[in-house]
Amino acid sequence: MKRLSWQVRLGILLVLASAALYVVHYAVFRDAHGIFFYLLDDVAFVPIQVLLVTLIIAQLLGEREKRGRLEKLSMVIGAFFSVVGTRLLTYVSDFDPNLATIRSELVVRQNWTDREFAALSGRLKGYNYSVDINKIGLEHLRDLLTSNRDFMVRLLENPTLLEHATFTSLLRAVFHVTEELESRPNFTTLPETDFAHLAQDIKRGYGLLVSEWVDYMQHLKNNYPYLFSLAMRTNPFDQEASPIVRK
Repeated sequence: MKRLSWQVRLGILLVLASAALYVVHYAVFRDAHGIFFYLLDDVAFVPIQVLLVTLIIAQLLGEREKRGRLEKLSMVIGAFFSVVGTRLLTYVSDFDPNLATIRSELVVRQNWTDREFAALSGRLKGYNYSVDINKIGLEHLRDLLTSNRDFMVRLLENPTLLEHATFTSLLRAVFHVTEELESRPNFTTLPETDFAHLAQDIKRGYGLLVSEWVDYMQHLKNNYPYLFSLAMRTNPFDQEASPIVRK
């Protein structure tokens, strides 16, 4: 016979304890009417208790826990951009032949509202991301990615990533580019078909990276002004960007 779990055993014990107390109450006071009256009164309040506990208190606790998880997730995303994301975006975007058509719109300003960020995100959905595979330094890109592989692996091990599917997709795309580049001993004798394949992989990661960067900038703008200030001064799309505060 399957052994009862401790929860079931505890439940049986509590029910028996309650029954024993009712027996003692009747033995002392001989008041069956009072016992059944208060028992029914308590049972009648159970639905309200369920409402308070499951629908209100549990909801409040759930929202608090969710905010905590999202805060941890924002720290993970921030670490990614601080360590490798911004450098990767800066390097790859320099080889986007169409970037001039949208560069000015990616220069985020201090006075931006959620409306401006939403408009930029909508604009990016129709943008044709591209990378000139003949100009980009694949060796440099490979070295940049492989040198940060261990860091990105640790990010993937973070359980909070389950809350953010788009960032997980970004990491997977970046890892794929890393593996593709690392599996080739050199890039001088590759056929055009292979260059086209690498360009498509880099393009996929590039698009996800830009989209995630915009969301990250909006999060900093709304929650961490001091981090947003540095992010603006190191904007990978701003050709006049400088971390030096001059005014």
